[in-house]
Amino acid sequence: MTEWKEYKLGEVAEITSSKRIFYSEYVPNGVPFYRSKEIIDLYNKRDVSTELFISEKRFKEISEKFGAPKEDDILLTSVGSLGIPYKVKPNDRFYFKDGNLTWFKDIDKEKLLPDYLMYWLSTGVGKQKLEEITIGSTQAAFTISGLKTIIIEIPSINTQRQITSILTSLDDKIDLLRRENATLEVMAETLFRQWFVVEAKEEWEERPLSSIATFLNGLACQKYPPKNGIDKLPVLKIRELSSGIGNDSDWATTEVGEEYIVHAGDVIFAWSASLMVKIWEGEDCILNQHLFKVTSDKYPKWFCYFWCKHHLNEFISIAQSHATTMGHIKRGDLDTAMVLVPSDEELLSMTEKMEGLLKKMENNNEQINTLVQIRDGLLPRLMSNEIKLL
Repeated sequence: MTEWKEYKLGEVAEITSSKRIFYSEYVPNGVPFYRSKEIIDLYNKRDVSTELFISEKRFKEISEKFGAPKEDDILLTSVGSLGIPYKVKPNDRFYFKDGNLTWFKDIDKEKLLPDYLMYWLSTGVGKQKLEEITIGSTQAAFTISGLKTIIIEIPSINTQRQITSILTSLDDKIDLLRRENATLEVMAETLFRQWFVVEAKEEWEERPLSSIATFLNGLACQKYPPKNGIDKLPVLKIRELSSGIGNDSDWATTEVGEEYIVHAGDVIFAWSASLMVKIWEGEDCILNQHLFKVTSDKYPKWFCYFWCKHHLNEFISIAQSHATTMGHIKRGDLDTAMVLVPSDEELLSMTEKMEGLLKKMENNNEQINTLVQIRDGLLPRLMSNEIKLL
């Protein structure tokens, strides 16, 4: 029978933060500087983009004096979107914002594997422990002193290896499917560009983007709270569109129009703040304001989706030009964004080629969701010794 032992987190790892970086130290290019947002992107295995950098010279100075994240260190989001862990990979090279992220380094690998710590921080038990030390009323946060006192119950190193092997094998399969979907999306975008940019025909009709689809704006979901614990769904906001539904997502009643319920495969366009266009791949949810659900009775989904993406950079520029705290576009911008409409026969031929790619992506997303459910179901049971390993 495996013996599980209790330790304080501060006993099995050094828990600290980073050297403070001032705004005056940012440079146009250099070593990427990460905040919670970038760590969440890494956790969700998405491409990371940051506009913040520090110079190579400054990074070297800090690294030599205070250290920098290295392989197997764990970073944990500690302000705002709390409790998202990320294990630093061999080729990662970045520095990070003090206060936003907490740094677990010099982990005692004779007692605790970094992978095990990362998964434990993601479990119900780990998250409950984190909630217990959360402070702040206006903005939730963790303190280093609080994190050091958290008790973690861990089995032998061999059992830890068994547990993390099971979980990483599932994560590796999920990652493979996501990378395949990224490749399929690039292939589909290449086809779209070939048809409508490189080989566009003069006789094709030009129409406003607003004329090929319905752009349904979401609800102010705070006005539709759940009426009971059953007839409710999570709320899809810009954050969820980017990061997925999480434990801190809001909920709303299902007593709204069916058109406001988002299903996997729906095209969603964030028209405010962080503008983006995505085919939703998660669970059913309620469409919040600042998001369009894009549908069409006449044109195929791929046609509406890729025309929205085609104009996205233009929309982002429009939003950035607005002198407001939260840039956005207006419906009038959809009227001035033009699309090319081929003949019915040509569109049908294109659809036959394009839908094969999108169908493969949808099938992959179904597999991903199934694997995520299996992993998330196993994770707490393995970490609580509910499932016994040989």
